[in-house]
Amino acid sequence: MNGQMVDILLVEDNPKDEELTLRALRKNNVANEVQVARDGAEALELLFGDASPGGGAAFFPKLILLDLKLPKVGGLEVLKRIRGDARLGNVPVVVLTSSREESDLAESYHLGVNSYVVKPVDFSKFTDAVRQLGLYWLLLNQAPPPRKADG
Repeated sequence: MNGQMVDILLVEDNPKDEELTLRALRKNNVANEVQVARDGAEALELLFGDASPGGGAAFFPKLILLDLKLPKVGGLEVLKRIRGDARLGNVPVVVLTSSREESDLAESYHLGVNSYVVKPVDFSKFTDAVRQLGLYWLLLNQAPPPRKADG
């Protein structure tokens, strides 16, 4: 692997939700390194990197927090690409979204999401939800070893 390890890749297009999430993570000392992608295309570029010879993924997160309603490339497509990749397929992905649509929930689990969390509207509840996600997925959960790329 030629990429940089980060604790969390946060894929979020709403600046207020991004700021709240980052503040909650910092306040609770959950993650040392957080990389933010502000749309689905940027997330895919960070994860899959340059497709040219010698290129590779720029980041290998321990956890991906993924919004569904993203510009350019939607969150479900990002999830599909992650789960279809040999190197990234085991990375835990948590959908963190405002969508309460049953179709989004069903499709997320069909594509292999690890958890689906609807963003609480209340700031303190949102902060607590992010803290709990970080603590569970980064500290308590025993992640599988990274997959090796084919070839």
